[in-house]
Amino acid sequence: MANIMEMAADIVAAHASTTPMSKEELIAELNEVHSALSSLEKGDIVETVEEVEDTPAVSRKKAFGKDKIYCMICGKGFKTLSRHLKTSHEMTASEYRKQFDIPRSQSLASKNYSESRRKMAVERDLAGNLAKARAARTKK
Repeated sequence: MANIMEMAADIVAAHASTTPMSKEELIAELNEVHSALSSLEKGDIVETVEEVEDTPAVSRKKAFGKDKIYCMICGKGFKTLSRHLKTSHEMTASEYRKQFDIPRSQSLASKNYSESRRKMAVERDLAGNLAKARAARTKK
């Protein structure tokens, strides 16, 4: 079995491979993981403290790009944020907006994605079909 330092290094390396981290953050995380593993080996109870970051991973200006929208929590880029927020961060779009003071008028989808969806709706005449359906419903 690997020693505690090797296990801690493997855990931190796996985390660092998916999350950009500075040298200081790597060292701090390595120390935290090592002390947690040491405590577990001794049979002590390890208390976890969930950190709530006040500073976003990316600035609001960078977060809302033309091709991608970046999550301000983890910094990953997507076409839309809704599904990512639910699955990765277990929060709704309104909670996300409230946390980072994002106005309701700001879309949580990239500009190009929104534009392509708008063009598709115009090509398929979805607004006309909706108007026809409403008119048929009012006649009944």
